[in-house]
Amino acid sequence: MNPKVDWFFEHETPWKDAYAQLRAIVLACGLTEELKWGCPCYTVDGRNVVLIHGFKEYCALLFHKGALLADPKRLLVQQTANVQSARQLRFTSAREVATQARAVKALIREAVQVEQAGMRVVLKETAQFSMPAEFASALQASPALKKAFEALTPGRQRGYLLHFSSAAQSATREARIARNAPRILAGKGLKD
Repeated sequence: MNPKVDWFFEHETPWKDAYAQLRAIVLACGLTEELKWGCPCYTVDGRNVVLIHGFKEYCALLFHKGALLADPKRLLVQQTANVQSARQLRFTSAREVATQARAVKALIREAVQVEQAGMRVVLKETAQFSMPAEFASALQASPALKKAFEALTPGRQRGYLLHFSSAAQSATREARIARNAPRILAGKGLKD
């Protein structure tokens, strides 16, 4: 146990008991406990394997390369269609964690093997993400915006494409593009 992470488990939350059980299960699998992104993250050889986190409706064990796991019992959940690598194992009670402990350990052991084997999730190229027509028009109308967008890292490009295309109405997409064009021109990502 890493004392830097204790505050997470001591904090009063509806998931406190479930968190404690998940921590015990993960540590029993021989992983190193660290604090990353404000959550307990468990690593092997310095590489992320799983992370414990909570939401309003459930708590979860996030497998960083969950897309590579066999998951024969179909327990893992892809958070959204745009999440390419990570998968969650969700729980709504401490009793549910206890009931699934054997399956959780099996998934953790498989995740460790994936990490130790150096396996990687093949991510979609930025060009494979859909570009809203409104953004394509904006890039065509402004060579400076196009050059700045192309200079962004692939992750920043994907962030903008997902943000722009998630709007249901054309007017909203146009407003998002106009609001974010200065950020793109400044070489910044959506979250920078």
